[in-house]
Order: sequence, then C-alpha cells, then structure tokens
Amino acid sequence: QLQASGGGLVQAGGFLRLSCAASGGTIRFSYMAWFRQAPGKERDFVAAVGWSGIWTSYVDSVKGRFTVSRDNSKNTVYLQMNSLKPEDTAVYYCAAKKGAIWNRDEMDDWGKGTQVTVSS
Repeated sequence: QLQASGGGLVQAGGFLRLSCAASGGTIRFSYMAWFRQAPGKERDFVAAVGWSGIWTSYVDSVKGRFTVSRDNSKNTVYLQMNSLKPEDTAVYYCAAKKGAIWNRDEMDDWGKGTQVTVSS
C-alpha cells in the first residue's frame, strides 16, 4: 500500500517535498514513479526512479526543477519540487512498477494522491 503526503499550498517559486511511504511490502525491486492529474485533465507521468536510485526519468516540463529519489531502507520515495509554477497544480500520485522492465503505462500499484496547489 502506497501513501503519498507532503502536498499543500505554496506560492509560485516556492518548493515542496512529497513523500510516498509503502507498507505491507518492500519497494526495493520496484520502479517508483510520480504522476499528477490537474483538474479536467488526464493523469500524466512526472518522474520515475529505478531500483537503486541511480536511474531517473522526468517529463520535460519538470526537468531541472524536480528531483525524484528513494530510500529503500525506509520504503519511501520522494519528489523534491523547486521553483514551482501555477501549472504544477495537481493531485500528485505515487505508483510502483514491479520487476526489471520500466513501463510507465503498466504500473502495478497506486497510492492515494496528495494535492499540490501553486498560487501565482
């Protein structure tokens, strides 16, 4: 079970750090990812991190501003969001993809989202 937290209201240019804690199992052998869904839009991929934390992937719109990381000893994945923009406003979800092959369209587990609101 995945539980995201850390969302909130922040002004443009500010920062937030999201956390996603897993319970009932290990994330050690899962790709971990963040997605977001803005009002009236589809859920979109934001960032992902591989098993060891070395491999990462980002959507172009967040490159250089967001950093995804993980602490397998704590069964937790993070999303550090800097230089936030109003267009980053969305519900952010964490998700897990088990196994050795990354495919953002085949996530196995999803957590409940956390709201991020960026005011202008």
